[in-house]
Amino acid sequence: MFSSSAHDTVPLLDQVPARPSVDETSASPAGTTSASTAFNDGSVADQSENNIPAESAFLIERDAYQWEKGREDAQGTGCKIEMVCIEPIGREDGGTNSGQQENDDAVSPTGSHVSNTSSSSGPPISSLVHFLYWSHFLSRWGDRMWEFAVGLFMITIWPDSLLLAAVYGLTETASIAAFGVVVGNWVDRTPRLKVVQISLVVQNSSVVIAGLSLVCLLAYPDSLPGGSQTFAALTVLVNLCGALAALSGLATNIVVERDWVIVISEQYAPGLLTQLNSIMRRIDLSCKLLAPVFVGFLMSGVSALACALAIAVWNLVSVGIEYKLLHSVYWSIPALQLREAPTVVATDAEDVGLLDGNLPTNREADMEDAHDFVQISHKNQIDRTLSYGNGLLGKCLHLPYIEGWTVYLQQEVMLAGVSLALLYFTVLSFGSLMTAVLNWRGVPAYVLGLARGVAAIIGILATVAYPILQPKLQTVRTGLWSINLQWSLLSISAISVLVHNGVGASAMLIIGVAASRFGLWMFDLSVTQLMQDSVPEHKRGVVGGVQNSLQSLMDMLSYVMAIVISDPRHFGVPVLISYWAVGSAAVLYACYSYRVRGHLIHFEKLFRYSQ
Repeated sequence: MFSSSAHDTVPLLDQVPARPSVDETSASPAGTTSASTAFNDGSVADQSENNIPAESAFLIERDAYQWEKGREDAQGTGCKIEMVCIEPIGREDGGTNSGQQENDDAVSPTGSHVSNTSSSSGPPISSLVHFLYWSHFLSRWGDRMWEFAVGLFMITIWPDSLLLAAVYGLTETASIAAFGVVVGNWVDRTPRLKVVQISLVVQNSSVVIAGLSLVCLLAYPDSLPGGSQTFAALTVLVNLCGALAALSGLATNIVVERDWVIVISEQYAPGLLTQLNSIMRRIDLSCKLLAPVFVGFLMSGVSALACALAIAVWNLVSVGIEYKLLHSVYWSIPALQLREAPTVVATDAEDVGLLDGNLPTNREADMEDAHDFVQISHKNQIDRTLSYGNGLLGKCLHLPYIEGWTVYLQQEVMLAGVSLALLYFTVLSFGSLMTAVLNWRGVPAYVLGLARGVAAIIGILATVAYPILQPKLQTVRTGLWSINLQWSLLSISAISVLVHNGVGASAMLIIGVAASRFGLWMFDLSVTQLMQDSVPEHKRGVVGGVQNSLQSLMDMLSYVMAIVISDPRHFGVPVLISYWAVGSAAVLYACYSYRVRGHLIHFEKLFRYSQ
């Protein structure tokens, strides 16, 4: 079907074949035809065996031809390709074939028959879900090991300064903030399996290169061959590889967590999405808890050099296993494969009158209008390009950043996304800033480690509670309760600013932050599912990219705040600012909830219960 989008997309016409001739002499039941489509080169595509309506066969063959033959030329003229599923145009009588339900099957871009259920020879859905879980575990375990270890490596290399660790953290965060939108745009415009292939290879190879560079730095701390120039080159290489690994990891997360899980749940059971989100988040938090313990034992029991080498080997070995698991999931879910079929869309509805599925019901008119739609839309794009496409305004409007933010701001769930991003503008977490301050106050290292473990366990409990509460409260209300619970529990940490006893203030700070993790991760799961449910398929990548960019930007601002207010004695000021940010997030989400539900509290129920 033809569909519209928020941005101009145009058909690929440079290599479009002449309009095919359709032989409708042998009609099939329910308005279908036994059609043969003939192109200029003499090739014939026969759709009779699939019982596809003639106009659908034409559109399918045309789009497949355009994708294979005209992609490069179209990109050269500024055309955009949207990856969406191609559905057969509905029959005039709206009926179905005998013994077959209307939505049982789909049609692949080449006209082959694809079933919406997993193949009888393929693995069952339970196995596919476990493949997804194991792939996620391998990815997250490697990420969490590297995330925890790289800072320790930098301190080991330069013991007297936090500069290397700070520069690395800033480089990684800034890369996501700057290029997250571009990554999301690329995910939307690239076939699903190719995104996985490229992102996994780039991410794991980047970590391997960075790990081997650290091995060299750790092996020759004082007498590195080449002296300071080699030291500087290897340090820069570590930072660049870390940024590249972060961006490619972002691409994998977007395509799997914001796209694949939605498609899989839609194919089998609506409640599966909540389960997938909860268990994958549980895996992530478990790795966040256990991977640093493993790294700590390895560095303490063996050496930092052995730990860096182990992380490099892990990424080298795991990439093949991760890809194999995701490859099995991909080829076992037909709906994941259908996105690779390109359909190209124009937005000049007033000139063509064919958008939003308003196609003529007459089959001959369908074929005429489909062909005219392509021709007129291409002409409009050429005129548009000649008029302002080369101007500064036209170029600015088509920048990935501008387009990405425009799409994000148009989403109904935008306020919920911004409220989640605000939670990253905080020092109230067991990150480096609060840990450093508590250590300065004299809190023992084992207490900090224990507190961090307790906080992680509370977060895991939130992932267990979410699939129980969400069906009863619904997603929007679950998010509303969660963000207010987090804000309420953080009040303990905010009040600690007024306590003059150092031990008591530190204890209140730790207790408030640890307990608030329950509301934090419940809210994170709620907003994630809201975005999954409301964002259109062809915009999931760019919306996910903007969301991660916004979160990284807020994370960077929290470090800027710490730099401006760097005295540990004045840590109460960042605490109160962070508490205000969480409160602002709660207000924004309340506005979103009111817009969606029309109310915040059922006052009529309160009055009824009070009577």
